[in-house]
Amino acid sequence: MPHIYETDGPAIYRESFATIRREADLGRFSRDEEPIAVRMIHAAGLVELAASIHFAGDVISHARKALEAGAPILCDARMVSEGITRKRLPADNPIICTLNDERTPALAKEMANTRSAAALELWRPHLEGAVVAIGNAPTALFHLLNMLEDPDCPRPAAIIGCPVGFVGAAESKQALWESQVSPCCTVQGRLGGSAVTVAALNAIADRTE
Repeated sequence: MPHIYETDGPAIYRESFATIRREADLGRFSRDEEPIAVRMIHAAGLVELAASIHFAGDVISHARKALEAGAPILCDARMVSEGITRKRLPADNPIICTLNDERTPALAKEMANTRSAAALELWRPHLEGAVVAIGNAPTALFHLLNMLEDPDCPRPAAIIGCPVGFVGAAESKQALWESQVSPCCTVQGRLGGSAVTVAALNAIADRTE
């Protein structure tokens, strides 16, 4: 017997988002935050994620203004950069991921750090007013925070910091939350990941959300 299943793409999305709004506790989110949180929950397939999602410093407004002004999007991993929906970007924004740059391995060796962290050193010419999306590597988020301790380091407009994992993920996101170095969106604890980070960014970029 053939499997019977929903084949209407828009209907699948409508029912998915209706299920999230029915089952997740979204009451603490503002009008602007709620659709972003719903997209993040959808990407994770986990309604319980709602309790871990946090926004600070009017991050959505800051990120949208930066994108509309043509700011670049700086990504820690190709899984993030490739997931961004280009047609949603308001100003054909540059998307930059330096993880596989030929200079990164030598930098990592010199710094005695991961390639994910070392790659951020190549962000410096692009960091001022940028939108940062870190969804994979806690070491990248930690190194960004260390960079931003220098008052001469350029400041991003907004940080979406949701690295996932068991070593350093929860700690790096807590450090981001406590640092207040930039408006931010994060997922506390071990949860997060590239898909959740991309979902947040795409939803922020899409003004129809």
